[in-house]
Amino acid sequence: MSNALLQRLGLAHPIIQAPMAGTSTVTMAAAASNAGALGSLALGASTVAQAREALAQLHALTDKPFNVNVFCHQPAALDAARDAAWIKHLQGHLDEFGGSISLPLKEIYQSFIVDSDMQQLLLEQPPAVVSFHFGLPDAAVIRSLKNAGVFLMATATNLDEARQIEAAGLDAIVAQGIEAGGHRGIFDEHKDEEIGTFALVRLLATQCRLPVIAAGGIMDGAGIAAALRLGAQAVQLGTAFLLTRESGANAAYRNLLKSSRAQHTRVTAAISGRRARGIVNRFMEEIDTPAAAPIPAYPAAYDAGKQLHAMATAREVHEFGAHWAGQGAALIRDGYTVGELVHLLVQEWRAQA
Repeated sequence: MSNALLQRLGLAHPIIQAPMAGTSTVTMAAAASNAGALGSLALGASTVAQAREALAQLHALTDKPFNVNVFCHQPAALDAARDAAWIKHLQGHLDEFGGSISLPLKEIYQSFIVDSDMQQLLLEQPPAVVSFHFGLPDAAVIRSLKNAGVFLMATATNLDEARQIEAAGLDAIVAQGIEAGGHRGIFDEHKDEEIGTFALVRLLATQCRLPVIAAGGIMDGAGIAAALRLGAQAVQLGTAFLLTRESGANAAYRNLLKSSRAQHTRVTAAISGRRARGIVNRFMEEIDTPAAAPIPAYPAAYDAGKQLHAMATAREVHEFGAHWAGQGAALIRDGYTVGELVHLLVQEWRAQA
């Protein structure tokens, strides 16, 4: 298959390994790129020092193009009263695990839109691709990255967001359906149209000029073929790679993915402060309830969530983590390296073509 996106990036296959903060690794990104796909490095939750080290490691493992993903959310508006009410809501679980969460909650990582040091790093060491999630940076940042020769893409969950991406001068749109695991890329955290992947891909492919990348619920070659038939020029898969040997998913996460519980996912904002899809667990069922206090701002809520998860894990309870996964999680394959999985996906897709 030959299309403008593949030609521009020099990819052998129309497959992008999704950036997944916490589980996608440097070795995963390198292996995906070396296999002819586009590997992705998730830097949204990283400090500049961590990012610099990860980029050096990745350059040592591949000379192929790769994608660097950053978060462009609005910086948290911290609210001490709201945070205190949320901690009170969590108190029963804190008592269960014998711990406490100290206030104030912290903005545990900076948004790229205000992180000038991270912006400068990506200009000093421009990767082939930079992708934005939760929105877009300022026009000057976009212009600087484009002048450095970087291919730019951003997540859209509806047509309005896609049109903003197009107007901002980016090069491609990642069409993220409601099926997708992990954080919803919605620009406005209070507005989610919850459009499915295939409806969104078809909508953007007919209404937008930019290449469209399908993301959400795609787990095998049949899904790839269907997305490409609907007008996508590539697909982005995340959950499909979570059980690869290069994945950073821990044992508890892997066991969940291999169990029947992978059939049941839900979107919640309670874990991090922004809507994200993961495998249903006690956090979702017992904390994200109609009676819950208002959730703190993202990512301050994640500060509380991560502390609670650490307390529970210390007691061998693995029910309070962010086990992000898409609606197709039950289709996951185990035992492959990233390179082997890319090869299998390409075989399956070509058999459908």
